[in-house]
Amino acid sequence: MVIAKRGLILGATALMLTGVTVIGAGIHLSSQASLNNNDPKELIDQVWQIIDKTYVDGTFNQVDWKATRTEYLDQTYTTDEEAYDAIREMLEKLGDPYTRFMDPEEFKNMQIDTSGELTGVGIQLTQDQDTKKLVVISPIEDTPAFEAGILAKDIISKIDGQSTEGMDINQAVSLIRGPIGSQVTLTIKREGQEIDFPITRAKIEIHPVKYSQKDSSLGKVGYIRLNQFSANAAGEMREAIDELETQNVSGYILDLRSNPGGLLYASVEIARMWLERGDIVSTVNRSGVTDRQKATNRSLTDKPLVIMVDGGSASASEILSGALQDNQRATLVGTKTFGKGLVQSVRGVGKGAGLAVTIAKYFTPSGRDINHEGIKPDVEISLTDEQKEALRKSRDKIGTLDDPQYAKALEILNQEIAKLQNNKAQSTTK
Repeated sequence: MVIAKRGLILGATALMLTGVTVIGAGIHLSSQASLNNNDPKELIDQVWQIIDKTYVDGTFNQVDWKATRTEYLDQTYTTDEEAYDAIREMLEKLGDPYTRFMDPEEFKNMQIDTSGELTGVGIQLTQDQDTKKLVVISPIEDTPAFEAGILAKDIISKIDGQSTEGMDINQAVSLIRGPIGSQVTLTIKREGQEIDFPITRAKIEIHPVKYSQKDSSLGKVGYIRLNQFSANAAGEMREAIDELETQNVSGYILDLRSNPGGLLYASVEIARMWLERGDIVSTVNRSGVTDRQKATNRSLTDKPLVIMVDGGSASASEILSGALQDNQRATLVGTKTFGKGLVQSVRGVGKGAGLAVTIAKYFTPSGRDINHEGIKPDVEISLTDEQKEALRKSRDKIGTLDDPQYAKALEILNQEIAKLQNNKAQSTTK
């Protein structure tokens, strides 16, 4: 298994971005043969075979997987929709919200190019494995959901008044998706209260990287905000670092807050821009086969780096921050990350349908399995609800001294710059 392939994605981005997904042009469709006849059982068996060969858990969640095949192939199906329902029911036995079946319309939406315009409200969902509740991983910045005030960890309890009890992600996406300019009302459960958020659907143009030069007491620093690991994230990150290097910044703050993840290869490529040598990530499939990605001695800068993270930093964000933390290349500031340590592959099945399958777990260079556990920052600083709301309403304050987490990150970065400058001065006088 080669994890750098564009077809491999991380847990958080195997989920629907309510109207689209964040996978886009980087998606890899395996060369599965299309079904040439109208027997729905062939599609069911095709999905069963893929799970049987590639699913990360060889016990199949303690389910007799061979008996499951017999159970579903012994039934009669008269339409494709009946087969689709049977497949979803079969996959539920795995207890894995990231292994999921997509009908042709859902799969078509999954293939939207993230470098272009997206249509939707801009939130990314997961389904809690224990409670089955629909949980917001993160709203994407500059989208209707973000502007409305949706937050990471919010629970969606109703969609246009319809309860989400027992609803899976595909059903939720179908209800939230709709024409541009139309409105959907999400009822959010937050800290025991339910709040209605009317949101107008829109086209969303996403550029994953924003950067600027900032002043500090020890000179200029580079501030880079990475919103998601899409197909063009690595290219935009390279441009940002190259430009800031020409401005002779003394160090960097990399903001990964509320970054829900994305393509695995993008996180590896970006890690190599900051890390000269050392391991980045290892993935382990159900056979125990490990694939390890390393730095390639081609880092773009060795200047001090502080990374900002929070509970909305998931999957690819955790690979990048975990790799740089374990290699002592960066100091992490903020709050504990989301905890998403799974890798999915996505492929076409049947007559235009799709299947996302969890095929591996990933580990940081020190061997940490962060699934459900998250990554703890080196310096912890939380934002109050009032501070979060103030930053949401005044976006221009994000990444300034009015942003308490940024202020702490800048303080830590200045300490690192001062230490480096002092060491250089001592070396010069000797």
